[in-house]
Amino acid sequence: MRALLNALTTRGKTFLAVGAASILAGLIFTEADLFRIGLLLMLLPILSALVTSRARYRLSCTRQLLPRRIQAGQSAEARVRLSNVSRLRTGLLLAEDVTPATVANPVSRPRFVLESIEPGGSRDLSHQVELGQRGKYTIGPLQVRVADAFGLAAIGRSFATKSTLVVTPPITALPRVAIAGNRLGDGESGLRTVAAAGEDDIAPRAYRDGDELRRVHWRSTARYGQLMVRREEQRWHNRALLLLDTRRKAHVGSGLDSSFEFAVSAMASIGVHLVGQGIETRLITDTGDSAPAGPAAESLLERLAVIQTSRGTDLNRGLAALRGGSRGQIIAIIGAMSAAQARMLAASHHGTAPAMALLLDGPHWAADRSGARNGNGNGRSGNGRGPADREPGLAAADVLTAAGWRVVVATAHTTLADAWRELHSPVASAPLRSAVSTEAPTPAGARLGAVAGEDAS
Repeated sequence: MRALLNALTTRGKTFLAVGAASILAGLIFTEADLFRIGLLLMLLPILSALVTSRARYRLSCTRQLLPRRIQAGQSAEARVRLSNVSRLRTGLLLAEDVTPATVANPVSRPRFVLESIEPGGSRDLSHQVELGQRGKYTIGPLQVRVADAFGLAAIGRSFATKSTLVVTPPITALPRVAIAGNRLGDGESGLRTVAAAGEDDIAPRAYRDGDELRRVHWRSTARYGQLMVRREEQRWHNRALLLLDTRRKAHVGSGLDSSFEFAVSAMASIGVHLVGQGIETRLITDTGDSAPAGPAAESLLERLAVIQTSRGTDLNRGLAALRGGSRGQIIAIIGAMSAAQARMLAASHHGTAPAMALLLDGPHWAADRSGARNGNGNGRSGNGRGPADREPGLAAADVLTAAGWRVVVATAHTTLADAWRELHSPVASAPLRSAVSTEAPTPAGARLGAVAGEDAS
């Protein structure tokens, strides 16, 4: 009886209550017709619940998610096929699909009403899933309620089939710039570039009978005094080591406006941009974790979709992974960093491959975001702090610049495209100062522009 009562809808419970009241009134006033009406009103929902609960419908569900990976703010289409594999025609079906955005608010779940499904028939359902926060989400399962024709009772059933949706950080299209050391090939010029970049295994071998003369490496021949040839398997593949600072104490702000989310989005954009130019990327964090190197961006985006801040206080493990990794250009996105930590970062770079760092201006980040939302052009929200507050970041930038790094100090209103362009700019420029700060030029601000635009070569 309890199961039957739980199967009643609001309409069914109302019928039950009105019927009980009618029966009671019929007994008090000795009205047989009123008693019969009340009895009918009570029996109707109970019989409906009994029939609905004994329905032997066999339903199957298949799901498809297109696409399976989207950027934050984009939408994916969830397609569900509900099939009736029994020999009976179904009654009224109420279908609801569970999505992450509707878990806390079941009222907003996608709902579908199906009058009936014939034996062996199927119905295709679809709805849009849009999520504004990166992560890995579960879509489903589909919940079906079998209802009677009067809507007095409904029995809920849930399928086990689910889909996984990966929401990556927003990706910004970066301008194409001339990347130092960006060259593919196995010719002599390519090997010279590899040697300059510090590749470990480019040494030619001694000439053997049968080797083609076009493979003779004349510079090595002159150096060793014997005929040397290039190894047949030698081929320089462009590589980039991407260092992401995930230390919780190094970032400020919360949610989508935090410096950490900016760093994750910037790293995803840079990684996709480099892969598009044929550069093999490897992601390294301050915890030493990394996405495997590869010519595709899938593993990088999968890692960045779920990456979280760490409780670490230093970059030691990440720098150890950086030193132990394959040689190549280094692109680091760092939060708050002291001069001592900057010296350790500078020491982790070997060879002459380009090294670049995007330093996030943490002290003003939250104020810049607040000022941007409030329409304050200088992004300061009237906090009264001056350029001297940037000195810790400038000290780290000075250390890296002295070690041959190219450095840009970014604020909350710095666009990634401008920062990327300035990282590859050989000289300082006025647009950089306007991108970094909208205040009038000051000695500290001028120094910031010089640091950002200095040539690593």
